[in-house]
Amino acid sequence: MSTTELKHLLNEQLAQMDIQTTKLELLKIILENEDSEFIQRVSDFVRKEKPDFWNELSLSEQKEIKKGIDELDNGKRVSYESFLKKIS
Repeated sequence: MSTTELKHLLNEQLAQMDIQTTKLELLKIILENEDSEFIQRVSDFVRKEKPDFWNELSLSEQKEIKKGIDELDNGKRVSYESFLKKIS
């Protein structure tokens, strides 16, 4: 594994740890709160909230998508016919 790949893997793991820490902190706040209106607002928010697909992607997937967008912005395009030939 290259140094770059190792750094990327560590960054992904740190991001995941931060998410887990935040979830635990939120859970603690909710559990310690006795205000029924607050609990209802949190409940309503969670039920209505739909996850953004972007946040469901790994950092490496996000990076690849950003790279593809940059390539398109810089005029690096592949015709549909050429694409079909490559995948068939």
